[in-house]
Amino acid sequence: MRSAKHFFQPRAIGAPTPLREIPVRPSRMIHFFDPSNAKMAAKVPDIAKQVDVLLGNLEDAIQADNKVAARRGLIEIAKANDFGDTQLWTRVNSLDSPWGLDDLLELVTEIGDKLEVVMIPKVEGAWDIHYVDQLLAQLEAKVRLERPILIHAILETAGGVANVEEICAASPRMQGLSLGPADLAASRKMKTTRVGGGHPGYLVRTDPDPDNPESPRATAQQDLWHYTIARMVDACVAHGCLPYYGPFGDIKDTVACEDQFRNAFLMGCVGTWSLHPAQIAIAKKVFSPPVDEVLWAKRVIEAMGDGTGAVMIDGKMQDDATYKQCKVVVELARMLATKDEELRVAYQF
Repeated sequence: MRSAKHFFQPRAIGAPTPLREIPVRPSRMIHFFDPSNAKMAAKVPDIAKQVDVLLGNLEDAIQADNKVAARRGLIEIAKANDFGDTQLWTRVNSLDSPWGLDDLLELVTEIGDKLEVVMIPKVEGAWDIHYVDQLLAQLEAKVRLERPILIHAILETAGGVANVEEICAASPRMQGLSLGPADLAASRKMKTTRVGGGHPGYLVRTDPDPDNPESPRATAQQDLWHYTIARMVDACVAHGCLPYYGPFGDIKDTVACEDQFRNAFLMGCVGTWSLHPAQIAIAKKVFSPPVDEVLWAKRVIEAMGDGTGAVMIDGKMQDDATYKQCKVVVELARMLATKDEELRVAYQF
């Protein structure tokens, strides 16, 4: 580990100074698109207006023969479009692949001024982040970028989960983490072929009725990802990073998708991935706090004054702890309202 005295010094001569705090901007949905797909590329200007983050995907879901075309396609799209307040990210190929190095070399030197975050798949430990951190600094210095490109790691191996705190602490570039349930399931030897979401076999069952042991017993499906999301959220918050849910693969099951997104939101995630336009509205709905909760939180904050002591509102006791909870909700709502006029009106800002 670098000394705390040197942690925020540039890793290369001429590279921009690292950020001391990660910018917190609307990022309810990270929308993935294939830059090698001409039809998808044509829709980018319209999609960019609907999402918080637009991500050019170069890794999984891109066939090997299309890897270079996807990279070049993303470069062309970035140069040809003004994305306004929508962030442009990319997911590069894994560091052990034949394409990962060239992804970083070409993207940073050609569109580094537009690229805000680089998503790194299959991160195993801090050493992966150190490598990318040093390389980005050298490339930023080469093209004289004025702001550092941030790193987002995907938590999709057992090693990555075991080392999650060290990953978050590895660099001031660490923007956040996403859960990668499919690869993580394979890494853990989990017996599921689903991409995110629950599994009907992962359940609990009530005890038998002593008076009628053959009667039906109620069951409840459990969340396969609860432990990992909780650990990811804690590590991110402890180190000033942002946690995200990842993909929900069953595009047609919008009900379960919304449920899974909401679980992640309630546990502390700030956003999720959208793999299809149908999931954009779901992510926007779920990761924007409900209007009634925002209005209630505003009442509590107003009644609490400086946040100390305790008050009764509608028969419910509010103290400094609930005041802090309400501040979280209102601050998120206020940030989202700066991007979304409809929410600004509903939240009464």
